Amino acid sequence: MTEHLTEHTPAPADSGPEPMATVTFLRSAGLATVPPMPTEPPTVGPDDRTVVLETARIILDKPTTPTPAPVVGQVEKVDLDNFDADAPLIPAWMYSAEGWAAWAGVFYRARRRDFRRWVRRQPTQRGHVRQFGRGARRTHEWVVGFEGVRVQSAAHTAHVLAREAKLAARHARFTPPRVLSTKKELAMKASEKATKAAEEAVLLHKKAKKDRNRARNLRAGVAYGPPLAAIGSGYVMAGGLGLTAGLLSTFAGGAFVGRKPYDEEADWTSDWRSLGDGDRMTAPMLDQSFRAAKVIGSEESLSVVQMPMLDARGAWTAVLDLPPGVPAKKAIRATDELAAAFGVEEAQVSVAKRGRAGRIELYVSRDLPFTDKAKPGPLLALEAAANFWGPISIGPDVRGLPISISVVERSGLIGGEPGAGKSASGNTILLAAALDPRVILVLADGKGGGDLEPFEHLCECFEGDADPEAFYELLKEQVEDMKRRYALLKKLGKRKVTEELAARYPELRQKLIWVDELMFYTTDEEYGKKITKLLRNLVSRGRAAGIITFCATQKPGSDVVDTSLRDLLSIRWALRCTTPEASDTILGKGAAASGYSAKTIQSEMRGAGLLWAEGTNPTMVRADYYTDEQVEELLTRATEWRRKAETLPHGPVSLPDQLRAQGNDEALLLAAILDVFVAHATEDGPAQWLPGQLLLDELKMAGHPVTAEKLGALVQRTDEEKAKRPWGEKGSRLAGYPLARVEAAATARFGLTA
Repeated sequence: MTEHLTEHTPAPADSGPEPMATVTFLRSAGLATVPPMPTEPPTVGPDDRTVVLETARIILDKPTTPTPAPVVGQVEKVDLDNFDADAPLIPAWMYSAEGWAAWAGVFYRARRRDFRRWVRRQPTQRGHVRQFGRGARRTHEWVVGFEGVRVQSAAHTAHVLAREAKLAARHARFTPPRVLSTKKELAMKASEKATKAAEEAVLLHKKAKKDRNRARNLRAGVAYGPPLAAIGSGYVMAGGLGLTAGLLSTFAGGAFVGRKPYDEEADWTSDWRSLGDGDRMTAPMLDQSFRAAKVIGSEESLSVVQMPMLDARGAWTAVLDLPPGVPAKKAIRATDELAAAFGVEEAQVSVAKRGRAGRIELYVSRDLPFTDKAKPGPLLALEAAANFWGPISIGPDVRGLPISISVVERSGLIGGEPGAGKSASGNTILLAAALDPRVILVLADGKGGGDLEPFEHLCECFEGDADPEAFYELLKEQVEDMKRRYALLKKLGKRKVTEELAARYPELRQKLIWVDELMFYTTDEEYGKKITKLLRNLVSRGRAAGIITFCATQKPGSDVVDTSLRDLLSIRWALRCTTPEASDTILGKGAAASGYSAKTIQSEMRGAGLLWAEGTNPTMVRADYYTDEQVEELLTRATEWRRKAETLPHGPVSLPDQLRAQGNDEALLLAAILDVFVAHATEDGPAQWLPGQLLLDELKMAGHPVTAEKLGALVQRTDEEKAKRPWGEKGSRLAGYPLARVEAAATARFGLTA
């Protein structure tokens, strides 16, 4: 035990000023024994050290009470509250300038350490900005609530029931009432029941939306009302200072709400939030989504070649390498599962092979693609004739990039359910062919409607009455033309038609044979098989001869199009289909299992389809759309360009011209007779009856030596037609010839058509 003893002893009176001395006495840990001091003090000299030693001797001569030794096992009690009342709480040195400076330095260093700790804390989950973010997020999630799930469920139910009601109404409408009266009545009842259920579902959906909005508005008032009131009242009462105070109080409140960070188990938002909820695409999200879709294993991960980024259309795109041994087709087949993992529709996800077997390009659009208004097609911007030998613009893909195909030495098939947009899709190819004056058009409309009628005046052959017999005769003519083309190629020593060869020999120009609604022709009992045989001949052999064949139908199954013909059509364009099997009949067997199914195309995506033309995989493409006015404008240009190029097909030849083409004397005489009828035409058209003497006079003036007997023998009349009729101003009754009898005589004698 160490003690510090300090005492002040007054000096003798004769020693002058009172000296001060400090002596430190150290005792050992055992019993303290003070040794005896000398009885006589040392002689005091003039040296100050002698005075100090003398003072120390006097102090040490005082009797000292020995300190008792501590008792082992006994704890000394100390009263911490017992202090000298006269001692000041603040030391006297604190009142000095040095003391205040020392205290200020301590305070500054403490505050600086606090600021550094605050700065280091901000990037962590305990940072005030992070706390405010969590608070705002929690507040928003509380305001949004879970009523949206009920609204989505009601909307889905209403959508399904509305579709069923529409189908039931259509079935009831097209059920014949006279033949199937019982089925008609049952269909009407089913339609009414489905309509009623759909209306109730729509009302429930509206009520769920109303309840959701009411609850959200109430919670929004509770959550956002006080902060807005604090900010607004602060600004009104104290201006900028009050606004700042209101913002700081709002920030403090948000940070208080989010003071507790999410742990791994409590952060349930990371499980349900996805791209469909507005989150960003990240590498961990990709790994999690591909694992959920069973594309990669739970312990595997993707290798990101191109980091996820947003394009100009607001869609996410990324290039990924799958783990070793996982082919790209596995990811392509799992498009539906990936869409569910991302929280979007199947049509919004596009997975394509990129460069090698294990590398894919992922594209996830923000909205359902191909639902916006179609932009004007590129053919409208043409200032010169198109080139059908080069690439043809079909339309944009899901990324908005234009897709073009080449149809040289190719043939195509377009299929899809009614209303999928086959006519609009076909216009992209038909208009491109029409705008090239060198292309010969041969069109057949199995619907018998007006879709192909605007092209009729540009066609070398046109069948628009949906007549299988007429179409069969048309195909026979095309087969003969194909034989003539091959004969010319053999004579020229060429294997196939090229653009240079077609420019030198007009008879080898490209020919487009377009068949709309092929099903009507191929399912005919009498001509169906014959038509299929001729089409197969044209498709298989006509490519090298410059003949291109395109067919369009609703479902090209084996009962509609023979597989021997369907497999020869190299370009496939599958528009929206109702089943994966229907899609496979267009794209080929196994396409749906590989992830390419036209069933995933939504009804809102009209004109969109899977195009399998060039490349190894089908591509989702939306056909360029041209309105009726734009089609008419383009066909006007095509007509003018073909007229200048002298490739515009001649219209129907009149009967007089057909007779003159015969070169026969009797044919020339009949043609002159018909010209006389035209010469006496009225506002209603050619004269329908003329006197025989007038005809003789006109014919003699034209240089035809003819008599009444010869004219009567050439145009034989019935007794009723020989009857006299009034003629001229005086109304004289004369015998004559009706126009119908002259035309009948001409067509019967020479086998012509009027």
